[in-house]
Amino acid sequence: MNVSGADFTDAVAGFATGVVVLTVRDGRDDLGATVTSFMSVSLEPPMVLAGVTATSYLCEVLRRRDRWAATVLSAGQRALAGRFAAAGRPSARLLLAGEPHHRGPRSEALIADDGVAALECETRQRIEAGDHVLFVAAVLSADYISRRRDPLIRVHRRYLGGS
Repeated sequence: MNVSGADFTDAVAGFATGVVVLTVRDGRDDLGATVTSFMSVSLEPPMVLAGVTATSYLCEVLRRRDRWAATVLSAGQRALAGRFAAAGRPSARLLLAGEPHHRGPRSEALIADDGVAALECETRQRIEAGDHVLFVAAVLSADYISRRRDPLIRVHRRYLGGS
């Protein structure tokens, strides 16, 4: 039986996932997007995978810039997730204005503070996968880890946690 796009979306919407803001510096500009296709793939060496829409400008930049950052959002960063998920969003610098953040020393990407963790990464492999590109990356550093914050979770097309 064939699965329609709507049926597939409904089926995977019930899979709870963490929420990550992926950021990259491209020359003088900073880009970012909310992604829920993010996972660890290896402990030795530490590696992660991020799925990005193949037709997006972010994907275009990630094809030419190997270093980027992934901030695992905390429950209190629901609004930030929404801003980075909005269509036609401006520069990451504008999206982070008024939010505590810093620039990662290894990736030069903007990193939101107050998340659960922030990882600086370097792409090692790009895999074309339907309408997405999977970026497999080595973790260069854990910019920070906070064990006291609850993660922001997305399930059934909604964020759980936070206000």
